[in-house]
Amino acid sequence: MPVSGPRPAPARPFTASPASAPVSGRPGFHAPATVRPPTHGAAATRPPSPATGTAATPARPSAPRIVPAPGPLKPAAPVQVPAPKPASAVAAPGTPAPAPTPAKPAAPKHAPPAPKAAVIPKRPYPLECTRNIGIAAHIDAGKTTVTERILFYTGLIHKMGEVHEGTTVTDWMEQERERGITITSAATTCYWTQKPEGGVYKAFAGVPHRINIIDTPGHVDFTAEVERSMRVLDGAVAVFCAVAGVQPQSETVWRQATKYSVPRVAFVNKMDRVGADFERAVGEMRKKLGAYAYPVVLPIGKEDDFRGVIDLVNKKAWLWDDSDEPGMNYRIEEIPAELKDAAEMALAELVDAVSNKDDEVASLIIEDKPVTAEILKKAIRRLTCKIEFVPVLCGTAFRKRAIQPLVDAVVDYLPSPLDIPPAQGQDSGANPILVKPEDAAKFCSIAFKLWSDPYVGKLVFFRVYSGTLKKGDMIYNPRTRKRERVNRVMMMQADKRIDLDTVHAGDIAALVGLKNITTGDTLCNESLDVLLEPPTFPEPVISMAVEPKTTADRDKMSEGLQRLSEEDPTFRCFTNEETGQLIIAGMGELHLEIIRDRLMREFKVEATAGAPQIAYRETLTKPAEGVGKFIRQSGGRGQYGHAVVTVEPNERGKGVEIENKIVGGVIPKEYIPAVIDGIEEAVAGGVYAGYPVVDVKVAIIDGTFHEVDSSELAFKMAGIFAVKEAAKKAGAILLEPIMKVEVTTPDEYQGDLLGDLNRRRGKIHSIEVKNNSTILSADVPLSEMFGYATAIRSLSKGRAAYSMEPRCFDQVPASVADTILDSAKKRPAARS
Repeated sequence: MPVSGPRPAPARPFTASPASAPVSGRPGFHAPATVRPPTHGAAATRPPSPATGTAATPARPSAPRIVPAPGPLKPAAPVQVPAPKPASAVAAPGTPAPAPTPAKPAAPKHAPPAPKAAVIPKRPYPLECTRNIGIAAHIDAGKTTVTERILFYTGLIHKMGEVHEGTTVTDWMEQERERGITITSAATTCYWTQKPEGGVYKAFAGVPHRINIIDTPGHVDFTAEVERSMRVLDGAVAVFCAVAGVQPQSETVWRQATKYSVPRVAFVNKMDRVGADFERAVGEMRKKLGAYAYPVVLPIGKEDDFRGVIDLVNKKAWLWDDSDEPGMNYRIEEIPAELKDAAEMALAELVDAVSNKDDEVASLIIEDKPVTAEILKKAIRRLTCKIEFVPVLCGTAFRKRAIQPLVDAVVDYLPSPLDIPPAQGQDSGANPILVKPEDAAKFCSIAFKLWSDPYVGKLVFFRVYSGTLKKGDMIYNPRTRKRERVNRVMMMQADKRIDLDTVHAGDIAALVGLKNITTGDTLCNESLDVLLEPPTFPEPVISMAVEPKTTADRDKMSEGLQRLSEEDPTFRCFTNEETGQLIIAGMGELHLEIIRDRLMREFKVEATAGAPQIAYRETLTKPAEGVGKFIRQSGGRGQYGHAVVTVEPNERGKGVEIENKIVGGVIPKEYIPAVIDGIEEAVAGGVYAGYPVVDVKVAIIDGTFHEVDSSELAFKMAGIFAVKEAAKKAGAILLEPIMKVEVTTPDEYQGDLLGDLNRRRGKIHSIEVKNNSTILSADVPLSEMFGYATAIRSLSKGRAAYSMEPRCFDQVPASVADTILDSAKKRPAARS
């Protein structure tokens, strides 16, 4: 049965720039030059800023990378994509000027030709009035409800849905509505014009804006949806629960936003709940996230008495009352007398925080001049766009209060595509290119999500970085080096589609008609031939065997799994060669449960599943050398291949790096790819217990060949034998996925739950008291967390709750490794 296995390396991979030639753009990257990076692209981050902290994304195993033979590296200068300068437009008040364009270098060898004069379709909204934002948070923080309220107040919908009723716009899948959680990211577009109000300065009052929103999942099993969304966003609204504060998945989505250099505003939701504490939530953002976060509003009242917010910048109070159930009408009044002192202190703290980062505000303070609302708001916008400041707002989406100020803040503080550095890519010679957001430039975009629609076929969600695209146009995929025609271009409103004639730079839309495409592919004008950096995704941590209940369903299951693996980069399916079992692998039990449910609903295939298994990994602990020979003689032409390799440990999370150190032609260059294929096959199949090998460096250092008998097959086998021999001397060990677990429990059950975590090989990191509850934070092996939901209910009489997320892979203790090795021989489903 043909099913998908590990994804092949792209025909033309994205190559990180040499460290000696850093280039500007977003996201930044300085990784060593490679020829074949991980399947989904090399992870890249820019240095952490005070606004985002220093937390790093957990190390993940990755696909092999190939390092070319030694040779001189010539750093290439960034090449501007040539384009006629667009007609000047009058920027809305308060809009910061775009980043200065670097001086144009001399025309490089690979510079694309200037585009011919063409009629550029008129865009419906100026680019400076476009916002591409995501709504991200821990599960149950209220992000889907926040999105629903925004869509209502912007006029896109005329009746607000509720998550608990299964009627929200962005939770459109049956499984989402049944479970009350977001499973897949949903894109939608709305429009907002800031309402001019007396005594209140609004930077864009009366100027219409287009806001493209992506609502993302909060459950850790669907973190890939957040990852690929962050790759194409210009800004994000991070939603926090006023009671729980910063939670584990809050930290994960914050790291993802930092990784892709996404500016943020924070919204503390659920201010109406018992135990809500705005100040504590802001404090946790600073402490746990390292964010330079300061309130721009203060709550008026708390819990059931929450009535509105104080706008610190404008020194006004926004008030709602229960007589207006939809929350459409509010009053703007003077700050209540009992809150004036608190508001003045908060404003002074805000101005002081901004002056520490902004020279204009600092100069005014030094000169003892007033900092007006207009100056302060512009300064906050500048710092937010540079990811040096996080404005914090608050409200309650469920009770429909203080959402309008949040939408104003999206327009006021988050950047347009013009306010961030140009997207960065590479031409066919791996020379860096900056793709500027101009309609007159050549078309360039990235496909960040695939979805199989039962009515129109494969939908390709994409973000346009430059140029325009019309239905019927031909586009080029640099990875496959093939051209395809676009049948339809559509604007998505969750699961609804609106046909478009043209999309412009800065737009997020969907295409129909493309076949040979994967998540992360660049789609561009063929004469431009640029490759943008794709998003990176974590490796699966859990697997299980599945079988169709009837033989007749086998082909349908194969088709269904193939489609689902195309849509979800963190889902794998393959056939175990030893047992013939079909194995599916993903990010958690819920992830695989949803996959099986979709097989039933969408493909009418009922599957039986085995017990979940852990996706272990192997690595090496010391350097070693191995010799591989493959010699066969049976009359006539024989087979001869001889390769010598060295292996050594690599940094955790760096994956497998293969380097060709052959000099003098001892192995002809036409056979080197065959040796590399053999090395990759050996590490994929495991050298210790049959699990994939990660985080090692392999170098081809010597060998011999026969003028007649040598062949690609012989050298591939030599590569396999050489790695296996070296691994026997290199101290192979087993790695297991470690989860970050957070347990919230009443005090009286703390002892029992601590003991249970210790029995599960957990390492306790902290014990914190919050809202009359105790929060236990620990690292626990995933293998020990099976059945924990039942155990925690029993130990706490149903009063405790927990959440977990992948942290890293770590060595399995020797006392446990033997049991796992014996189990692996009996249950090969674990080998994913």
